[in-house]
Amino acid sequence: MTTSTRGAGKAPAVLVLEDGRSFRGRAYGAVGETFGEAVFSTGMTGYQETLTDPSYHRQVVVMTAPHVGNTGVNDEDPESGRIWVSGYVVRDPARVPSNWRSRRSLDEELVSQGVVGISGVDTRALTRHLRERGAMRVGIFSGNAVQDEGILLAKVRQAPEMTGADLAAEVATKEAYVVPAVGTRKFTVAAIDLGIKGMTPHRMAERGIEVHVLPATATLEDVYAVRPDGVFFSNGPGDPSTADHPVSVMRGVLERKTPLFGICFGNQILGRSLGFGTYKLKYGHRGINQPVQDRTTGKVEVTAHNHGFAVDAPLDRVSDTEFGRAEVSHVCLNDQVVEGLQLLDQPAFSVQYHPEAAAGPHDAAYLFDRFVTLMEGQRA
Repeated sequence: MTTSTRGAGKAPAVLVLEDGRSFRGRAYGAVGETFGEAVFSTGMTGYQETLTDPSYHRQVVVMTAPHVGNTGVNDEDPESGRIWVSGYVVRDPARVPSNWRSRRSLDEELVSQGVVGISGVDTRALTRHLRERGAMRVGIFSGNAVQDEGILLAKVRQAPEMTGADLAAEVATKEAYVVPAVGTRKFTVAAIDLGIKGMTPHRMAERGIEVHVLPATATLEDVYAVRPDGVFFSNGPGDPSTADHPVSVMRGVLERKTPLFGICFGNQILGRSLGFGTYKLKYGHRGINQPVQDRTTGKVEVTAHNHGFAVDAPLDRVSDTEFGRAEVSHVCLNDQVVEGLQLLDQPAFSVQYHPEAAAGPHDAAYLFDRFVTLMEGQRA
């Protein structure tokens, strides 16, 4: 990515997809060029949480909501220490933010962090194109980076693909840290950071859990050095087929029958640990309005998603695995994609979505309570 900060909002810009389709608009954020995988997010709000979610590393996010930036940017809502998206696409950016917590505009934040974006794009047409053709590589070019579209298309096609990308270690913490329990400490959890969002350990801390956040490279010995009552595997970017080390660590946890909870990337790692395959979705699930059914209760939840890969597990039967019987516990009602797994013979489960609700509905908060119940049962 190459950027400058001059002329943002005035310079001409062009978005070029790898299949040759292009969209023209105006620079938004930093001016320059950037590349990534074009994906769309259907959330009507929560753009700060989206931008700072490490799972969006190396992705150019298209916002389907037409008006973005109304509430500006504050210092409380980021989910990590930086913006992770490689580019940002909006239709109508707010001219003036208005919110009592706002400290600066979204455009100013994108400029300060060197994030190249584009505005004035027909995001409805772009989203329809991605739904029909699938997520694909894209480039955004503005200012002096705008050239003949044939040259720009060649640059886009030279960018790396998401399939086969091993990205978790690029976004995870390099050093372990502790999020203390709120109130009395009831449990200790080792959380493997594969791209964890800040609200996730906070949700556990609210339930009396002391969370030891460990790097993606942590070994099984590192995990058990903190004497955990449970082990958590976080969300994160990239292709789960490359995550051999986290799979090896999770299999060690399953062998010891320690209570285990995984979300998003962690769900895919559980799938691989149980012997299931993973595959790339055509355009993925991203946004805070995705309907999921908890098959264990029949309840339908509105949930927050950010994933482009899924687990290939049978929906119609219980599967026998090396670690006992397993079943699909949650399913997306839009397309029947696997959204959760659970073991029936030991305390382990996972979901493909984000129960920390940042941003998003709180329908899935009970999953943290379910994790607590597993640890209580193991202790008893």
